[in-house]
Parts: sequence; C-alpha cells; structure tokens
Amino acid sequence: MEHLFMNKELFTSYKNFYRHQLLDDCIPFWMQSDLLDKEYGGYITCIDREGKQYNMDKSGWFQGRCLWTFSTLCNRYGKKQEWVDAAQLGVDFIEKHIADTDGRMYFTLARDGSPLRKRRYMFTESFYVLSMAEYGLMTGDKTYIKKAEDCFENMLRMFRDPASDPFKITPKSYAETRQEVAVAVPMVLVSSAQLLRRCDPEKADYYTAIANEMAARIINIHWKPELGCVLETTGPNGEFIDTPAGRCINPGHSMENSWFLMNQYLHTKDENLLKTALKIFETASDWGWDKEYGGIFYFQDSKGAPMQKLEWDQKLWWVHLESAICMLKGYQLTGNEQCLEWFKKIHEYMWAHFKDAEYPEWYGYLNRRGEVLLTLKGGKWKGCFHVPRGLYQIWQILETL
Repeated sequence: MEHLFMNKELFTSYKNFYRHQLLDDCIPFWMQSDLLDKEYGGYITCIDREGKQYNMDKSGWFQGRCLWTFSTLCNRYGKKQEWVDAAQLGVDFIEKHIADTDGRMYFTLARDGSPLRKRRYMFTESFYVLSMAEYGLMTGDKTYIKKAEDCFENMLRMFRDPASDPFKITPKSYAETRQEVAVAVPMVLVSSAQLLRRCDPEKADYYTAIANEMAARIINIHWKPELGCVLETTGPNGEFIDTPAGRCINPGHSMENSWFLMNQYLHTKDENLLKTALKIFETASDWGWDKEYGGIFYFQDSKGAPMQKLEWDQKLWWVHLESAICMLKGYQLTGNEQCLEWFKKIHEYMWAHFKDAEYPEWYGYLNRRGEVLLTLKGGKWKGCFHVPRGLYQIWQILETL
C-alpha cells in the first residue's frame, strides 16, 4: 500500500508538471512566435530559438499538424479565442492551397501558398485527415469530418493500389528490381482510422476494421520477433532485404507503433495485440537506449553493421516523446513496474537535455553526448506538433493513474 501511495504522489507531481509545460510554456511560445501568418494565413514553420522566423516557406505537413494542435487544445481544454483564431488561420490556408489539381497534396509551399514541392509520400494527406477531423469536432461542422474521410479513402485506395496514385512518380527503387514497403504508411493509416472512429461514431465498426487491418500489417510484415525489432522497410510480404535500408531500425517509430497498437487494444481487447505491442516496446528500448551517454539512438542496424545514415547516433526530440508516451501507456495498461522505470529514465533524460533553459519549448537535435546541435524550434521536421502532442498525451495518461 505504501508503494501505491508513493506512486500516486509521483503521478500527481508528474501530472502538474506536464500540464504546466504544455499550457504555460510550450503553447504560449508558439502563440507569441512568428508561427501564425496573419497576412497570408497558415503557419510559418521555420522558427528560431527565440520564436522569430528565418524562412517564410511553409511545410505542408505542418499546416495540418498545427491545425490539429490548436483544434485539439480547443476540444480538450475549451475554446480560447486565440486558439480558435489560430485554427482558423490554418484551415483557411489549407483549403485554398494544400491540394494540387490531381488531388495530391504539397510538401512545401511558398508563403503565399504557391506550390514548391510535391513528394510521392502521402504524409501531407495523413496530417490533413487528422487536422480536418479534429477541426470538425471543434466547430461541430461535419463537412470537415467528411473532407477528412474522403481524403482517408483516397489514401487507402493508393495504399492498396499504388497504380491509382494520380501523381505518377517512380518509387525510390525500381519495382522491377526490388519491391519495398515502409512501415510508416500503415502506421499513419492506423492512427488516422483511430481518430476518425472517434469523430464519426456511426462508422466506428468500419474504422475499427481498418485499424485492425493496418495493425496486422505492422505486426505480420514489419515486426520481426526472430530479430527482436520492427524493420522500417521490407519486401511486400515481409521479406527481409539485406541492405542498409532493409536492416534499418528506427526505435522512435517502433515506440510510436507500439502505443498506436496499445490504443487499438483498448477497443478490441485483443490480448495478443497488447502482448505484441509490449514486446515491440521492450525490444525498441533495448535497441535504442545508449548505454554510454543515455538517450535513444535515431537509427540502428538489425545486424549491427556499419550505419550509412550519418545522423544515426543523434538524439531527437520526437523519438524521446514517442518513447515516453509508449512507456507510460504500457504502465497504464499493465501496471508493470518495468514500464514505469523506463518512463522515469526517459523523463529525466528529456528534461535534462531537450528543454531550453533560457527560452520556452525544446531543442530538437542533440549529438550522441546530449549536446545541442541546432537551436531552432521549428523547421522542416520540427514544429508545433510533437512537443505539444507528447506533453498532452503524457498528461492525459497521468490523469488516469
């Protein structure tokens, strides 16, 4: 009983801490920064340490990611006018500029919304789905949820039939020579299906079935129990590809996959699904943790071969946040003290190394020793998404403990 009481005190302390960091540090930084483009709409995503823009080009991913953040804040903590206004800037820009005439969406845009780059991947679409669905909940306007659902159906169609993609661009490798599939695609599809299930309860069974299908793909194709890892890239049926790309492990993605699978378990009560999710968490922790300097590596090779990714030993903000969510959710679902001990370890590392002591928000990129490599707060990959989402997710789990 004393042990349970001590944990209760710890969880209360953590809960207050993460609430404060989200609502009193992280979000105010973004609201006071140059993120919100009140002239052209949307979000200027290249933000320096102090909150000033250093590049006016806009990330297509982050138009959706930021809209999701502000919509989620409104849905969870009330419609503060500044959050509502920030969301409105995003949805207006997205509706005007994010999609090409073929329906595919841009990766990078100029400040005024003129297109700069489109990629073969459908990740801009995935963040469109998340943002429009959450915005539809915020406003009560179901037309936005319908837009999210229509985009999701297009993503499913292109996933199942790549030839139907209107953006005709060759894959990374010629399919005639080597066919490859990436775990990131079923990962974003399972996450999107889980959100749409909440936004459109009448179709809950349909979205649960899709989420189950994508969870099965992650497990049956990319999870390799004989290697003790999730592989980022395999053959179409899970074939092992003995190249640097085929051997690549991304512990952060493995952790993210794990907590998505845990979320699916909450709806299916499939004990085997939970067992696999926990095994993925366990092995990703073992592969990822740097026993010399602490923190989690960005990449590893499943055979221990030399890495070709030059950034393999960097410590990235999002990897640690996804890991923290996964570890705490594992404890929430099982009460396993090992999960809690991992969370404590990652919590200590994150707040000792990523948090900027002088300005709000987090650094994103550290070297192996935990020293800051880049002082930016927003860029092509980092912005107003992973830190707020991570703080929010952790806080919400702590509310249940």
